[in-house]
Amino acid sequence: METIYRMPLSVWACGRGRGSGGRDTRQRASDGKTRSSQSTMRRMAEEIQPTKEQSSWILSWLPSWCPTSPSHLKDAEEKMLKSVNRPFSRQHVRISNNNYLWTVAFSTWPQPGCHPEPPARHRSPLVLLHGFGGGVALWAQNLDSLSSSGPVYGLDLLGFGRSSRPQFCTDPEGAEDQFVEALEEWREKVGLEEMVLLGHNLGGYLSAAYTFKYPQRVKHLVLVEPWGFPARPENPNHHSIPVWIRAMGAVMSPFNPLAGLRLAGPLGPMLVQTIRSDFKQKYSSVFDDNTVSDYIYHLNAQTPSGETAFTNMTIPYGWARRPMLERIGQVQAHIPVSFIYGSRSSIDSDSGYAFKKTRPDVQITVIRGAGHYVFADQPDDFNQTVLQILAGTRDEGAKRRDHPHPDDTTPARTHAGGRAV
Repeated sequence: METIYRMPLSVWACGRGRGSGGRDTRQRASDGKTRSSQSTMRRMAEEIQPTKEQSSWILSWLPSWCPTSPSHLKDAEEKMLKSVNRPFSRQHVRISNNNYLWTVAFSTWPQPGCHPEPPARHRSPLVLLHGFGGGVALWAQNLDSLSSSGPVYGLDLLGFGRSSRPQFCTDPEGAEDQFVEALEEWREKVGLEEMVLLGHNLGGYLSAAYTFKYPQRVKHLVLVEPWGFPARPENPNHHSIPVWIRAMGAVMSPFNPLAGLRLAGPLGPMLVQTIRSDFKQKYSSVFDDNTVSDYIYHLNAQTPSGETAFTNMTIPYGWARRPMLERIGQVQAHIPVSFIYGSRSSIDSDSGYAFKKTRPDVQITVIRGAGHYVFADQPDDFNQTVLQILAGTRDEGAKRRDHPHPDDTTPARTHAGGRAV
């Protein structure tokens, strides 16, 4: 269990060493450095006891069958984050209904002997939302670079990773709203006035949904290989889908997508290593063992929660019940929107270009050689693309401060077309 204390972000983020933020910040707290008033963002965290999720007898039986536990997941995540060099904090942030969101936070508070950036150079915090079956540590190759220019927060979505795993509404709209409200409560608790919101896969879908409802909180919307945008064709060509996949889909339709992983029991870790052997290659510059596959296994062998919500939000075969492309036009015109795709991804960029027809200022970047996990396939190119977006966001903010527009409701926007990196 992680113990959470009340202290400002500047203290939480003063840890040293490779992924040592959590331990060193607690030591600094004991040295009496908890009174910093320099923070432009207030940090609110509480000491919590993660509640044990209620489950059926089948789910209560699974832990004894599956070689996993919250403690295993914690250890696997810590091993992933040892590759991160910049200081960071880790904590559960309490929200309503005894839920909490597991959060990793990076600050840019100057270290001793360093000079802070001028106020005009400060940018809005970047908030990272992972995709289906993911977690904060999958950003391991991105966190150092992205946090070099400003605050970065990564969190496990409600029902995933090390966040609480409540029961979700069975209605797809209700489930979506639970995700969105959890993010808003998290933002309020952490004390962010506005943020650059970046979401991958399911995280992209939920980022867009959040932006509809809370436009005043989003400085820039960045959609990375977003899931759930196009509608399922009215007459899908079932003949293009192999018979065995259709048969398996019919058999597994009453179950969650990752039920097979849990039913595999002791063979689960080997199953992940075999089926998703590509992840070892994606992170080969950081790990030369099964660190990543172990983390992915422990992320997804826990009691299903967000996974169940996702199931209720989909129709065969993986299409969204409430397609986002039909609603993306609700994003207010003053909020910049960027899409990032991989050139080798199974998700095409048609949705981004379709939206660009109605919003010519939308920026679309296709990163060569990257697949769906673009941030892991080509981390350097991905990081550079996001840093350019952040720099543009910061520059626009500085322009508005120095030269306010006569109509504050029409701020300047970045105009960019599709480009390849």
